[in-house]
Amino acid sequence: MANIPKRVDDRIKTGVKAFAKVIEGAKARDVNESDTVTIVVDMLSTICGYDKYTEITSEYVIRGTYCDLAIKGGDDKPTFLIEVKAINIPLKEGHMRQALGYAASEGIEWVLLTNGDHWQAHRVIFGKPIKTEVAFDFSFSDTAKLPMLTEFFFLISKEGVSKSAIATFHEECQLTSKHMVAAVLMTEPVVAAIRRQLMGVGKGVKITEEQILSTLQNLVLKRDVLEGDDAGKAKRRLASANRQKKKLVTIIEPSQVMDA
Repeated sequence: MANIPKRVDDRIKTGVKAFAKVIEGAKARDVNESDTVTIVVDMLSTICGYDKYTEITSEYVIRGTYCDLAIKGGDDKPTFLIEVKAINIPLKEGHMRQALGYAASEGIEWVLLTNGDHWQAHRVIFGKPIKTEVAFDFSFSDTAKLPMLTEFFFLISKEGVSKSAIATFHEECQLTSKHMVAAVLMTEPVVAAIRRQLMGVGKGVKITEEQILSTLQNLVLKRDVLEGDDAGKAKRRLASANRQKKKLVTIIEPSQVMDA
């Protein structure tokens, strides 16, 4: 997480405390989507430091229609598109479709989905088909720890955007994900290093890399971190990074592991 300047930290914490009652009251009154949009604009202004009159707009036209909200950058191109739902409407994947279509057509990398209480930040992956990766997902009223709320709101704050804080945070999350760590553990250099360590503990004992791989696959790592789309993506990214460094690191597939 980026270092948050004290004045920004103070502003965010003060704003979060102030809006705790606002969110609680709005949920109790079951306010509609229009009123939720008003609350979200106030939160973005008070907590995140945006000028509600010049930097937050509901007048951004995409494909002949208006998105709910957009936060404009220095060149007037949105840094975030924001899809807002009524405060008691649970956020669903389907709510992203329209905003995702807007983002894809305009080349906008970040989409926020919120009902005022629940906040999600999605990074748009431009490809065929268009996909997204979740950078953060939190509930204002359910997140008891103020520092966590402060960090999340800093990521989408005016100051955070100037430091690319959300992109850095997202990258850190991707690199420390269970799938990426599992992919690294299954590479030849790591397995060889584990073998050396174990051989040093038990003098005169012969341990093969196949035994270590079998233990990793069957006893240490869960199946879901080794298989599926996310696991495949982690393996491909790791292999690509090592090719670019011109240092080939072989990732050993679970199917290649021999029983000890």
